[in-house]
Amino acid sequence: MAALKLVCALVLCMLVVEPIATTAITCGDVTSKVAGCLSYLQNGGNVPKACCDGIRSLNMMARTTPDRQTVCGCLQTAAKAVKIKGNLAETLPAKCNVNIPYKISTSTNCK
Repeated sequence: MAALKLVCALVLCMLVVEPIATTAITCGDVTSKVAGCLSYLQNGGNVPKACCDGIRSLNMMARTTPDRQTVCGCLQTAAKAVKIKGNLAETLPAKCNVNIPYKISTSTNCK
């Protein structure tokens, strides 16, 4: 429950700080898209539909290299903020039938 509150607080902070007119992906965008995955990433089980919907949406938003680098960095930061099971994060794109051009890992070089 505390992790969910942290994610929500992160999203609110990002929305307040980030200008509305920007078209680049923000960590707030990333956090809101993957929020449905938090329970799965911490506990395993079935991947919620909302999680896969968010992963697909995020993948469609991140078409440029800078956007992908932003998403990568935001995911790494979020993974450090809340305890998740790395092996579950690594398999999440495949479970949601999403192909991404890099491995999901806290050790991935986002540059």
